[in-house]
Amino acid sequence: MSDLLKRGRLLPLVLLLAALPFYVDAFWLRIGLFAMAAAIGAAGLGLLAGTAGQLSLGHAFFLAVGAYGYAWLAGEPGPGLPPALALVLAVLLAGAAGGLFSPLAGRVKGIYLGVATLALVFLGHHVLLTADSVTGGFNGRSVPPLTVGGFTFADTDPELVVLGVPFGAEERLWYLGLALFALTWVTARGILRGRPGRALVAVRDSETAAAVMGVDVARYRSAAFVVSSMYAGLAGALLALGFRRIVPDYFGLALSVDYLAMIVIGGLGSVAGATAGAVFVTALPLLMTRYADHLPLVAAPGSTGGAVGPTEAARYLYGAAIVLVLLYAPDGLHGLARRLRARLAARRTKSAPATAPSAAPARPKEHTP
Repeated sequence: MSDLLKRGRLLPLVLLLAALPFYVDAFWLRIGLFAMAAAIGAAGLGLLAGTAGQLSLGHAFFLAVGAYGYAWLAGEPGPGLPPALALVLAVLLAGAAGGLFSPLAGRVKGIYLGVATLALVFLGHHVLLTADSVTGGFNGRSVPPLTVGGFTFADTDPELVVLGVPFGAEERLWYLGLALFALTWVTARGILRGRPGRALVAVRDSETAAAVMGVDVARYRSAAFVVSSMYAGLAGALLALGFRRIVPDYFGLALSVDYLAMIVIGGLGSVAGATAGAVFVTALPLLMTRYADHLPLVAAPGSTGGAVGPTEAARYLYGAAIVLVLLYAPDGLHGLARRLRARLAARRTKSAPATAPSAAPARPKEHTP
């Protein structure tokens, strides 16, 4: 019954998201698309870091594998595979890359795993710059549009018009992002609520206790790394479709730090928290770039003034958000929202009038003569 109620509450939100392309312009749809892609990757990192307790600084590497894997598999030069097949293979390729690293992830933990995954970022960036035939080198490479069943998620000629609204690349990719995000939401929550999620939590809390209960610690930690890599590969492919051209400099250490910020701000071990953190971290620099002329101490893009650029200002703000979250809400925005809902429910319960059942009238005692 509770699941039905939750689905009923989500229905208005789903309808609102489905109707947005008919009412907002391409800028807001682009922000939403990048936020959904980031939420997919953050859900995978939350599963790895929040649930399994493994620190990873190499998430940008697996995003790059998904992005460049799709661009090479579906493009020229490359095999020129059907784009839908290339998307699936790019996700599997990212999972395979995580599988090659998973034996180390199954045996190393804490800061040592973080340093090991950090090496992946620098190694991957070097490969992206030098493997010109696959990645295009410093200038990057264009991304072929996704085509499914003859429908292309890009601008086409003649233009598609739905209910009087022209549907270009942003509108079409919006619905693709919604579908992929919904798939991520369902699968990630299924993992967290099922036996694998309980096993990963046991491993995170105490490896010794988990091993005593029969949990194969190394196998579950390795599996968490592979699954997280596949989510990152899917996010990277969706980002590539949104950018339409990818360059190596985007997939650097700063991107990995951004994803860590997402799961910390949103709340570790929660898909909803990872989504909230992804929206915050992704949308903030884009909004500050657009409205830089109206913000104090923020310089417009391309200006040479002494003010802070919008990207740097956004990093300062969500850096401050991380500090505030760690100090006052260690479980992130998701935990804060959960506590607020509990307080509101408690206030409603207290304010509701008590309806005690009326007592039956006392019967008079019978006097015996």
